[in-house]
Amino acid sequence: MAEAEPIRSGRRVLVIDDASLVRLYYRQLLEDDGFVVEEALNGLEALEALLVGPFDLLIVDVNMPRMDGLTFLRTLRRLTSAAAAIPALVTSTEAAAQDREAARAAGANFYLVKPLEPEVLTLHARLMCGVPA
Repeated sequence: MAEAEPIRSGRRVLVIDDASLVRLYYRQLLEDDGFVVEEALNGLEALEALLVGPFDLLIVDVNMPRMDGLTFLRTLRRLTSAAAAIPALVTSTEAAAQDREAARAAGANFYLVKPLEPEVLTLHARLMCGVPA
């Protein structure tokens, strides 16, 4: 598969994950592909970040302290602001069908199982932000 050119679109992504190495990995891949990345350690920090500025995509881990990813998504989807409509890509090490269904029921637009290959992450980020893949 040919490597896609960076998009340099300035699309903003909020990576929500309690693991610093995962956040760093996603940040590097996404920024190398032209995205602007911000980070949150859990769902509560993510809700605070959404008050400050708009995002084009949320990448959400499931298992986090203080507020897990599914609780975050259920809370977000109940809001009346534009933030409630931001696409959410959920990532988890859990691969069972019930895990995928729970994420969708909470408001996820797509679900990927970790670890993610670089091209899988960037392809899905591009598609979910509506930019050329």
